Amino acid sequence: QVQLVESGGGLVQPGGSLRLSCAASGRPFSTYIMGWFRQAPGKEREFVASISGNGGRISYADSAKGRFTISRDNAENTMYLQMNSLKPEYTAVYCCAAGPDTYLTRTYYYFQPGRYDYWGQGTQVTVSS
Repeated sequence: QVQLVESGGGLVQPGGSLRLSCAASGRPFSTYIMGWFRQAPGKEREFVASISGNGGRISYADSAKGRFTISRDNAENTMYLQMNSLKPEYTAVYCCAAGPDTYLTRTYYYFQPGRYDYWGQGTQVTVSS
């Protein structure tokens, strides 16, 4: 079992920045691929970014490229999402997720929610003036 707790969300103006954190407890953190997903009201959950167990493989959704940076600190059992140049359309509940760090998942299927076994409850990010 892995428990995930997100923090760092809040209200920010367009163009602003936020840094989300995901603290993990349970089985060895470095054995899991970690991902960020978001869900806006009335929309489906969508992939944002993922990072492999050793941090060597990172993937982003097109909307996140150049704006967001995912990272992890395995010594601290924590993953981060630095979000810059935020837009109102990025308003959503952001959830972190953990799954087995397999070759297929980190290479091809990192964007599929079904590849992740554990989910946090999410943190609200609101981008508004």
